[in-house]
Amino acid sequence: KLEPTKKREMDLAPESSLIEKENLDSSATTITLFLTTFVAVAGSFVFGSAIGYSSPVQSDLTNDLNLSVAENSIESSSRILDVSVLNVSKYLQYSLFGSILTVGAMIGAAMSGRISDLIGRRATMGFSEMFCSLGWLVIYLSKVTIWLDAGRFLVGYGMGILSFVVPVYIAEITPKDLRGCFTTVHQLMICLGVSITYLLGSFVGWRILALIGMVPCVVQIMGLIFIPESPRWLAKVGRWEEFEIVLQRLRGESADVSNESSEIKEYTRRLSQISEGGIFDLFQEQYSKSLLVGVGLMALQQFGGVNGISFYASSIFVSAGLSSKIGMIAMVIVQIPMTTIGVILMDKSGRRPLILISAAGTFIGCLLVALSFSLQGVRTFSGGASYIALTGVLVYTGSFSLGMGGIPWVIMSEIFPIDIKGSAGSLVTVVSWVGSWIVSFAFNFLMNWSPAGTSFVPILLLLFQPIFTLYLNVKCISK
Repeated sequence: KLEPTKKREMDLAPESSLIEKENLDSSATTITLFLTTFVAVAGSFVFGSAIGYSSPVQSDLTNDLNLSVAENSIESSSRILDVSVLNVSKYLQYSLFGSILTVGAMIGAAMSGRISDLIGRRATMGFSEMFCSLGWLVIYLSKVTIWLDAGRFLVGYGMGILSFVVPVYIAEITPKDLRGCFTTVHQLMICLGVSITYLLGSFVGWRILALIGMVPCVVQIMGLIFIPESPRWLAKVGRWEEFEIVLQRLRGESADVSNESSEIKEYTRRLSQISEGGIFDLFQEQYSKSLLVGVGLMALQQFGGVNGISFYASSIFVSAGLSSKIGMIAMVIVQIPMTTIGVILMDKSGRRPLILISAAGTFIGCLLVALSFSLQGVRTFSGGASYIALTGVLVYTGSFSLGMGGIPWVIMSEIFPIDIKGSAGSLVTVVSWVGSWIVSFAFNFLMNWSPAGTSFVPILLLLFQPIFTLYLNVKCISK
C-alpha cells in the first residue's frame, strides 16, 4: 500500500508524465491548432517588441527628450552641476526607462497565474493586451519622461502576464509529442519581435516604432475571438461539454481523442479531491526539485546578461567602435535562424544537450566581448578589437537563441503539477523579471564604469550553468 505522500506525488505528477498513452491519432496537427498557436504567439511577438524597443531608439529618444532637460539644467545651474553629474543623470534616466519595463513585468508575472486560473487562458491574453496597447499609445504621445516611463511600465505589466500565460496555453492545447516544438515557437516569436524591432528602429523614429508596437497587440485581440479556450482549463473548472468540443476541434473531427480525454478527466478528478496549492505550498518537499529547476534555470538565464545586450545593444556596439546599425542588422541575421534551429531540435535532441551547447556558446561570446574591450587600449590589437566585439555579441545572441532563450520557459510549462501550476509559474516568472530588472538597470552604469569588467561579470555565472544542468537529476531536462 502506497504512503499518502507517495500517492499524492503520483496523483499530481507533472502532466507530461500522465499522458504517455495518448492515441496517436489525437496527436495530428490541424489548421485549428496552427491558427490557435499563431494567435497565442502574437503575444510573444509583443513581448519581443517591448524588449527590443529601447536599444535602437536610445540615441534618438535621448536627444529628443532627455538631453534637452540636461541642457536646461546646464544653463540654469552651471555653477552647481558639472558634466559628470549630468552624465550620471542621463544614464539614470535612460536606465530607468529601460528597466521600468521589467518592474511592470514583475507585477504582471506575480498576478498572472491567479488571473489565468480565474478567468481562463484566452481571456488573460486579451486582458494583458489591453495594457500593452495602452502603454504603446502613451509612449507614442509622450512629451515628458514621466509619461514615457508610465507607458513603458504599462507595456511591461502586460508583457509579464503574457510571459506566463502564452507558453502555458500552448502547452495545454498541443499533443504531448508536439508540445516542446510548439511551446518553443513562443521563444521564436519573441526573437522575431526583438529582431524586427531592431531592424525597424534603425530606420524609423521612436514614436513611429511605438505605434508599430501596437499592431501585434491588435492582431492578438482580434484573433482571440476565433480561437478556443484551453481544454485543460475547461476541464479544471468543470465545463465538460465545452471541454469535449474544444479538444475534438483542436485534434480534428476524425481524430480519436478518447484516450487523451480520459487521461485529462482522470487527472482533473484526482485534482478536485485536493485543494489548490498556494504560494507557501510550493516549498513542500515533493515540489522541491521542480521548484529548484524552474527557479534555477530562470535565474541563470537572466544573470547571464541577456537583457543587458537586448536592451542596450546599440550602446555596446558604439562603445566597441562599431556602427550601431550594422551591429543591429547583424544580430537580426543571426538570431532568427538560430532560434529556428532550436525549435526544430527541441524534441529531437532533448533539452539537456541544447542547454549545454547554448551555455558553452554564451560563455565564449561573453569572453570575446570582454577580450575586445580589454584590447582597446593595446595599440597592436585596437584595430581588430571592434570586430572581436561584434563576433562575441553575435556568438552570444546566437547561442542564447538556440537553447537558453526558450528551454527554461518550456520546462516551466511542463514540470509543475496543475494544482500548483498557477502559483509556481508566477513565482518562477517573477524570479525571471527580478533578474531582468537588476541586469537592465545596472548595465548602463557598469558599462560606464568598465566595459571589460561588465562583460566578465556574467562569465562566472555562465560557468555554473553546465554544472547545474549536468548534475541535477531531473527527468524533464534529460529528455
